[in-house]
Amino acid sequence: MKANILSRLETSTPLIRDLISGIKKGETKVPKFQRRFIWKEEQALKLLDSVASNYPIGSLLLWKTKDKLAAERNIGDFRLPDTDDLTPTDYVLDGQQRLTVIYSCLGAGENEGGFETAYDLRNEAFISKPTTYQSHIFPLRIIYNTTKLLNFRAGLVSLQQADEMQRRLDQLIEVVTNYRIPVVLLKDLSVEEVCPIFERINSSGTRLSTYDLMVAATWSETFDLNDEANKISTALKPKGFEDIDGNTVLKCLSAVHNTGVKKEQVLSLRKMSRSQMDALVDRVKEALLKTVDLLTTEFKIYSWDFLPYEAIAIILTYIFAKRGTLNHEDIKRVRKWFWSSAFSERYRGAADSVISRDLETIDSYVINGQEPIDTFGSPPTVELLQKLTFRANNSRSRAYALVLALHNPRNITNGTRIDTAEALSIFNKKEFHHIFPQAFLKRVGSSGETNSLVNICMLSSSENKIISDNDPNVYLVEIIKKHGSNSSDIFSSNLLEDPKLFCYETSSYEKFLASRSQIIHSKILKVCSGETI
Repeated sequence: MKANILSRLETSTPLIRDLISGIKKGETKVPKFQRRFIWKEEQALKLLDSVASNYPIGSLLLWKTKDKLAAERNIGDFRLPDTDDLTPTDYVLDGQQRLTVIYSCLGAGENEGGFETAYDLRNEAFISKPTTYQSHIFPLRIIYNTTKLLNFRAGLVSLQQADEMQRRLDQLIEVVTNYRIPVVLLKDLSVEEVCPIFERINSSGTRLSTYDLMVAATWSETFDLNDEANKISTALKPKGFEDIDGNTVLKCLSAVHNTGVKKEQVLSLRKMSRSQMDALVDRVKEALLKTVDLLTTEFKIYSWDFLPYEAIAIILTYIFAKRGTLNHEDIKRVRKWFWSSAFSERYRGAADSVISRDLETIDSYVINGQEPIDTFGSPPTVELLQKLTFRANNSRSRAYALVLALHNPRNITNGTRIDTAEALSIFNKKEFHHIFPQAFLKRVGSSGETNSLVNICMLSSSENKIISDNDPNVYLVEIIKKHGSNSSDIFSSNLLEDPKLFCYETSSYEKFLASRSQIIHSKILKVCSGETI
């Protein structure tokens, strides 16, 4: 952590009572992120049991700032007090779920509703609020109410093993009232300084993002970034792209407004007026609609799952927002950039600075034909193709699947057309088939990469089961005989060697890969040159 930030970091171990007090006074608040309280009863009871056992439950991360974020008016089901805009506020960046449980079970009033728990002194276990309290059931919400606590304790004398019941109660009270929770406090950091810290928080298993922070940083009674993102999502729904990620929306907004997606540029959007943001959202929405139309018609991409890189959508959105329409030559250059970027993995792990740099570069190339200083990358060689594995999260695998789809493949089993829109709407493994089945290759002890990208073709899931793990030297020959004169066209649509020119009956796996990789490589070179198939 940078020294200037380190100097504004403070650690402490306050008592639970002190944390609850801060919440009640409105000094500690939960920012208005898009997520809500999601813990289940079992998780809450386990947390209380950890406290009672004096086990650590993790630290809280708070951010003290005079900058006002939109804050949840409630924590769980509890209304919290308002504070004036001049009072520094401690915003909970990590630990929302734990703090909500603690406040609900130990800090809320007896009649405030919400998740309420008790401690069964006989069974020595935490339970959710019973319908009627019995003398051995201790309501946790009175733990800091001295009078009611003493009255409850006195009532235990009527029970069998009264001394033991009181001992157990005293032990619980001793541990809980003296339990301390580690707190890390970030003091007077700007949104820009907090953002990288915020994004690395993952203690609850849910990674926080710049989008989460921006939802809170830009929220007002008249503006909610979630609502704006939903407008875009709704517009894209008829096209099957409604599940657009909030962070992608945010980067598209920044790309169009700032010609960049660097962190500081994204965060600067919070300074825009409501009217400016409304206009920007409408502009980006229209550009995104044109982007997904192009992705669908030119590349057979029917969902975000098959987009090789998020950067491609951002850059296309920028171009359409700036230019409106593209002519035939523009689209040809888009194709060259798209395929070259996908097969060369141009945006693999790319920093925001790389995408920002490419915005104007690609725009100039697409519209004006101005070649960039460096190329968009080189496609894989024939040798490398054979070694590449087919994986859903890999850009080359996605690009390869799209190249297959462009050839309007037919099922090699029965010759019928494959519904590529269905196959590519989500990454459905059942729609892709190993021509040399992996189980077969394992059975014969093949030394080659069984999941080679070159070993994959598209095949309807119903037909996939027919081939199973059969010997390709047998089932492919049977298929060829079955299709007769049509076999050449069917195999060609799957980028497979013409049966008239290649002996599938005797071919080894290695020979098959070497032969097919040549065909696939030639197709990749063609699309990377901007040509259509």
